[in-house]
Amino acid sequence: MAFDGLTVAALTRELSTALKGARISKIAQPESDELMITFKTPEGARRLLLSADASLPLAYLTEENKPSPMTAPGFCMLLRKHIGSGRVLSVTQPSLERIIRIDIEHLDEMGDLCTKALIIELMGKHSNIIFCRPEGEGLVIIDSIKHVSSLVSSVREVLPGREYFIPNTMDKLDPLSGDYDADTFISEVLSKPMSAAKAIYSTFTGISPVVANQLVYSAGADGDAPTASLSELEKENIWNAFRYMTSDVKNGRFSPEIVYETGSNGLPVPKEFCALHLSMFEGLPSGSFDSMSALLEAYYAQKNRVTRIRQRSADLRRIVTTCLERCVKKYDIQQKQLKDTEKADKNRLFGELLLTYAHSVPAGAKSVKLEDYNTGEEVTIPLDENKSPQENSRRYFDKYGKLKRTKEALDEQIKETVSQKEHLESILTSLDLSGSEEDLAQIRTELEESGYIRKKSATKKQDKKLKPLRFVSSDGYEIYVGRNNLQNDYVTFKLGSGNDWWFHAKKMPGSHVLVKNKGTEEMPDRVFEEAAALAACYSGGRDQTLVEVDYIQKKHVKKPGGAKPGFVVYYTNYSMTVGAEAISLAASKKPEA
Repeated sequence: MAFDGLTVAALTRELSTALKGARISKIAQPESDELMITFKTPEGARRLLLSADASLPLAYLTEENKPSPMTAPGFCMLLRKHIGSGRVLSVTQPSLERIIRIDIEHLDEMGDLCTKALIIELMGKHSNIIFCRPEGEGLVIIDSIKHVSSLVSSVREVLPGREYFIPNTMDKLDPLSGDYDADTFISEVLSKPMSAAKAIYSTFTGISPVVANQLVYSAGADGDAPTASLSELEKENIWNAFRYMTSDVKNGRFSPEIVYETGSNGLPVPKEFCALHLSMFEGLPSGSFDSMSALLEAYYAQKNRVTRIRQRSADLRRIVTTCLERCVKKYDIQQKQLKDTEKADKNRLFGELLLTYAHSVPAGAKSVKLEDYNTGEEVTIPLDENKSPQENSRRYFDKYGKLKRTKEALDEQIKETVSQKEHLESILTSLDLSGSEEDLAQIRTELEESGYIRKKSATKKQDKKLKPLRFVSSDGYEIYVGRNNLQNDYVTFKLGSGNDWWFHAKKMPGSHVLVKNKGTEEMPDRVFEEAAALAACYSGGRDQTLVEVDYIQKKHVKKPGGAKPGFVVYYTNYSMTVGAEAISLAASKKPEA
C-alpha cells in the first residue's frame, strides 16, 4: 500500500484540473504537521488536506473539515501572510517523484505580482511541506512545516534561506523520460541479477513493488522469478506492459482501485491500493473510484477505523486475557487439589479395617498389617501409638469425610471455573470478530454485567442496538450471525423461532448462526452448507483446515437459568465438516445492509 509516484501522478492531475486558477480563501493547520487549505473555484469551495506525518503522509481533496487550534502556528501564519488570497497557477509533479508542487501567484507588500511555491513531499519519514520563493533559476526555502538541520540529515538541510533541491540518493531513472527503447530496457533492466519485479522498481523512480509485480504479472510472467529465467517473449511482454503503463500515466488514464482482504473479524480490510487496475489480485473483492482523492479518503478512513477498533479493543483484550490467565491458574490448582482427594477411599478403608480387626491391633503400635477383605491383600496402616484402634479408626474416618466434602466442593468449583474459562474465551473471540465501536460497547456491557470490570453507569439493553450480521443465501434465505455473546442471545432467542435452523462450531467459541426458515418448505442442502461455513468462519476455528459444525432446529436449543450470555445447551444435533475453501468463501461474503 505504497504512496508511490503513480499515486502522486494521478493526484497531481486531479489537483491541477480542480484547482488551477482557484483562489485561496482559508489556510488552517489542524495538526503540527498538517495543513487544510480551502480554495474558491467556479464549482464552489474545495478543501485540500496536506499531511507530512511520518507514518501517514497524504494529500487529497475532501469535503470534510477539521477543527483548528485557537492560535494558529507560526508556519500557518506565514502562509496566510504571503499567499492568503493567492491564485493557483499550476500543480505539477517533478518527474515521477513523490512530490507535488503548487505554484501560487499573489501580491506582495508593495502590491507587486509575485510567485511562490508550496511543495509537498510525500516520502515516509522524510515527508515535509516546504514554502519557497524563486531565486534565479532555482528556489530558496522561506520556511517549512518541519525543520531539518545538518545534524538530522547529511544529504539536505531544510531550513529558511537554504536552496531547495530534490536529493537524488537512489540514482533511479525517470520512467517518463522515454530515453530508452525495448533493447535498452531489456539489456539494462531485465539483465540485472535479481527478480524481474525488483529489477523494475529498483531502476525507475516512482514505481512501487506492487506496480512492478503488476507489470510482470500482466506480461504473463512471475514477478519473483529471476530475470535470467525469463524467455525473450516474456521480456518483450514486460517491456510492452511498461510502455503502456507510462503512456497511461502521461495521458492521465488512471483507474484508482482498492483491493480488499478478509480481516480477523470476517469483514473486508484494505489490502492494497493503486492508481491503476491490479489484475494480479483477481478473485479478491475490489472497489473502483472516480478520483484518487476519493480513493485515499476512503482508504485512510477504513484504515483509521480498523486501527481505532484495534486500539479501543486493546484495553478490553488485556482485561479479558488477564482474567483468563487467572482462571487457568485457578483451574490447575483445583485439579491438583482434586487429585489429593483421591486418598479419600483409602482413608475410609483404613478406618473400616481398624474397626473390624481392632482386637488384633497391639497397643502402642506405630503401624499394623491387616488383610483387606475386598481383595485379600495385606495392607499396612500407619497408627498413632498414643491412641486406641477405635480412635485411630475415627481419625481416618474424619480424614475421609473431610476429603469427601472437599471433592464435592471442588467438583462445583471446577464446573464454575470451566464455565468461566469458556465464557472468557468466547469474549476473546468476540473481540476478534468486532467490526465497530458498537460491538465493543456491547462486549464492555457484558464484562460489566459479569463483574469483570466496574460499571460506569447503569445501561439498558436495547435490542435495536444489537445488530448482528445479516447475509442472504444463494437460495434467498436470511442468515443472521452474532458477533458477540449479547448478539448471540439476540439472534437465537429473539430473532429465532422454533423451526429455524441454528448452527455453531463444535466445542469452540464462536457465533450463533440462524437461518430463517420459509414456512413449511424444505431448505436446500446448499443453505445448510453456506450457514455452516459462516459458523466456521465466525468462530475460534476460522484458521483451521477443517471445522466441525453442529446444527439443529432452534426449538431444541435451550438456555439454562442464570447462564452466562451466549451459553446454550442442546442434546440432539446433526454435524457437518467445513473445509478451508468453504471458510475462505464465507469470509469473502459481504453482509447485507
